Amino acid sequence: MSLIRLALLSLLLLVSACSSEQNDPYPKSERGQNILYSAFTDRPKHLDPVQSYSEDEITFTAQIYEPPLQYDYLKRPYTLIPATSEAVPVARYYDAQGRELPADAPTADIATSVYEIRIRPGIRYQPHPAFATDATGQPLYGDLDAEKLRGIEQIADFAETGSRELVADDYIYQIKRLAHPRLHSPIFSMMGERIVGLRELGTTLHEAARELPAGAWLDLDRFPLAGVSRVDRYTYRIELRGKYPQFPYWLAMPFFAPVPREVDRFYSMPGMAEKNLTLDWYPVGTGPFMLTRNDPNSRMVLERNPNFHGETYPCVGEPGDEAAGLLADCGKPLPFIDKAVFAREKEAIPYWNKFLQGYYDASGISSDSFDQAVRLGGSGDVQLTDEMRQKGIRLLTSVKPSVFYMGFNMLDPVVGGMTPAAIKLRQALSIAIDQEEFISIFMNGRGIAATSPLPPGIFGYLEGQAGSNPVVYDWVDGRARRKPIEVARKLLAEAGWPNGRHAVSGEPLVLSLDTTSGGMGDKSRLDWLTRQFAKLDVQLVVRSTDFNRFQEKIRKGAVQLYYLGWNADYPDPENFLFLLAGSEGKVAVAGENASNYVNPEFDRLFEKMKNMESDGPRGAERLAIIRQAIAILQHDAPWIFGFHPKSYTLGHDWLHNRKSTDVGNNTLKYQRIDVGRRERLRREWNEPVLWPLLAVVVLLVAVILPAAIGYRRRERGTAR
Repeated sequence: MSLIRLALLSLLLLVSACSSEQNDPYPKSERGQNILYSAFTDRPKHLDPVQSYSEDEITFTAQIYEPPLQYDYLKRPYTLIPATSEAVPVARYYDAQGRELPADAPTADIATSVYEIRIRPGIRYQPHPAFATDATGQPLYGDLDAEKLRGIEQIADFAETGSRELVADDYIYQIKRLAHPRLHSPIFSMMGERIVGLRELGTTLHEAARELPAGAWLDLDRFPLAGVSRVDRYTYRIELRGKYPQFPYWLAMPFFAPVPREVDRFYSMPGMAEKNLTLDWYPVGTGPFMLTRNDPNSRMVLERNPNFHGETYPCVGEPGDEAAGLLADCGKPLPFIDKAVFAREKEAIPYWNKFLQGYYDASGISSDSFDQAVRLGGSGDVQLTDEMRQKGIRLLTSVKPSVFYMGFNMLDPVVGGMTPAAIKLRQALSIAIDQEEFISIFMNGRGIAATSPLPPGIFGYLEGQAGSNPVVYDWVDGRARRKPIEVARKLLAEAGWPNGRHAVSGEPLVLSLDTTSGGMGDKSRLDWLTRQFAKLDVQLVVRSTDFNRFQEKIRKGAVQLYYLGWNADYPDPENFLFLLAGSEGKVAVAGENASNYVNPEFDRLFEKMKNMESDGPRGAERLAIIRQAIAILQHDAPWIFGFHPKSYTLGHDWLHNRKSTDVGNNTLKYQRIDVGRRERLRREWNEPVLWPLLAVVVLLVAVILPAAIGYRRRERGTAR
C-alpha cells in the first residue's frame, strides 16, 4: 500500500503549503508591523530635487525633502502653510530706485519683489554618512576614491553616519544648484528670468565648469548669487525681478528644498557616480521619511526619519471632513506609520489581485478591473460594487488638475509654423482625434475632454458653451459635439494635403510621433491613435524610446509630434499657460514650452495676466484676458488638447486619513494603518480552500487503490 501512503503524504505537503502565511508576499518579519504597502508602475528617473519634475518621482521626493512651505492637507481651496519656515512669507515691493512701495502698488512700478524666509531652529537632517565627522570635526568620508570605495555598494554600507541642524545656507545652496551647468534643472530658464542674478550665475558656473576636469566638484559657495542672500543663521532673502505673486507656490516644491554643501561634496567624490551613490539615487532630507532601499525595478522603501522635527495632524478642514473621520487624529504627532514599502507592478491584474487580498493598502482602478470595482448609478454617479462594499473598501474620486496633450513642434517644416496652411493642418488633426472615444475605451470614462490647457478647478476654466473649443466642437442641443470628420478632411485639403497626399507632388503625408516606451496598454493605445490619423488618410509612425532619449529629442527640437502631460505645480492658470509662452521655448531657452510655440499676441496677454491675482477687484479682468489667450490657442492649435483625468482610488477601511489631494504631495505622513484589523482580514481573505485538494486525493485513491489491489493479487498468484 505504499502508493496510498505516498498519496496521503502528498496531501499533507500540499495542505501545509497552502496556509495563508505561505500566500503572504512579504517577509515573516514584517507581519504585524506598522507598514504601509503600495505599488508603483513607472520607475523614478530622478530623486535629486534640482531635476525631479514628474509624478512618479514626487511620490518619493515629497516625503523626504522639506521646502519651506507646504499645502494644508485638509483645507480647500488649497492653502499654503509653513513646513520648515516660521510663516508664509509676504512680498515687499521696491521701485527702480530701491524705494519700498505699498502692497497695492501698480505692477508697472514694481522693479523687484523681496521674500524673506525664516527657518525654525532645531530641525535636523536624517542620518547620513555625509555628516559623519571625526574627533576634530572633519568629514569622516572627505577623501574617498575608487579604491577606498571597494566593498561599498550602497549607502547602508558606510559604517558611520551623522546629522546636523538645518540652516538658511542649505536653501541658498540648492537655489544655486538650479544654475548648475551639469544638472539641467527644468526650471532654470524660468527662474533665471525671475531670481535676480540666477541667469548670470548660470553663465559664470558654465565657464567655471569648463576649466575643471570632467566630473570634478563645483563648489557653489565660491560663487555669489546677487538675488539670494543670508540674513542670519536661520533667515535668507530672495529678490525677484518685478512682481510674481505665484512665487510662494514654488516654495512648496522640492526644487526649493535644502541641499547641504557637504552632501553635494560627498556625492561628487571620485567613484561615487559609478556605483549610483548620488543624490539622484539616495536623497538626503529633513522630512518625516528617508529612502532606505532604492531598487526601482523591484522595491522602494521609505522608513521613518529618526531625526524628524515633529508635526501634528491638522484640526481644521472643510465641511464634511469631520463626518468622514478626517479630524479624528487632530493634534496627534506625525507621521503615523513607521515604514512604507512600494513594490513595482508592471501588470495591472497582479496589482489588483494583491489589493483584493489585502496585500496593498490602496489601489487605483485599471480598465480591466473597472466593472468589478465600480458601477454607475441611475443618476450617473459612481458607486462601489457590492463586492467592494462587503470588503469595507472606500472610494475617493476627483478631477485631477492635469492636462494630457499631443504637441506639435512648431519648428517643424510640415506641422509647425504660423501659416494658414499649417494652422489648418493642425486644426484638422485636432478634430480627427476623438478624445471622447479614447476616454470611453481606455479610461472607462474617467476623464474630461480638454478644450484648453486649463483643467477644472483652476481659475479661468469655464463650463458649458463658454468653455468649449469652437474649432473642434459644435454646440448642439446644449452640449458640445465634435465636428464631423468631413470638416477635418476639408481643412486638410485647404492645407494642401487632399486625401492625405500633397496637392502638387502627390506624396503621402507621413507624420512621426515620439513617445516613451513601456507601460500597461501602450500598444493598444498607439494602434488606436494610428487609426485616428488614418481617418484622414494620414500615416502615423510611432517612434518609442526611453525617457532620457525622449527628453533629449524634445530639448533639441528633433521631434514632429510628441505626447506629454502636465500636473499642476500650483493652483493658478499661469502654471498651465506658461507651457505655451514664447519666453519658455524649449529649444531657444530650455524652457517648458516643448512645442516652441510663439504668438506675440498670446505672449502679450500672458505677460499681462500672470502677475494678476484671481481674487479681489481685478479677478474679472484677469478672467477676460485668460479667455482671449485661450481663444488664440484654440485657433493656432499648437496642441491637440487631450483630456483631464478623473482620479478613482480605492482604500481598505484599515487605512485612515485619506483625502484626494492633487497639488500637495507630502501626504504619506498623514496616513494611519489599523494594523490589527489588517492582519485579521488578511488571514480571513487568504485562508486556503482545501476541498479541491481533498477531491483530487479521493479521485487518486479511487483510481490507484483498485489498481494496487489487482497488482498485489497478480503478484501473489504468480508466486504460488
